[in-house]
Amino acid sequence: MNYKKEVKPKAPKKRDLEFEEFDENRLIEMAWQDRVPFEVIYLQYGLKENQVKNKMRKLLSKKAYDRWRKRVHGRITKHSQRCDHKPNRFQGPW
Repeated sequence: MNYKKEVKPKAPKKRDLEFEEFDENRLIEMAWQDRVPFEVIYLQYGLKENQVKNKMRKLLSKKAYDRWRKRVHGRITKHSQRCDHKPNRFQGPW
């Protein structure tokens, strides 16, 4: 019997949690977009879902963070294993 094990992609090893302003703005944009799952953010920035939430808490005002959490909570498209389409990278508005 040949069972294939699902392999998760690994994030680059050298990732510190201090980002430049451009990276912070891009992270906020990606986190707000419905079609960008947390797995894509992990591949690009090495941040897991909880780390993204903590980073958003620091970067946004309390009111904006609460709005974002309400929007993201339970949203199927933010988790690639639960959604129908399989995005593999962030596609910006350009």
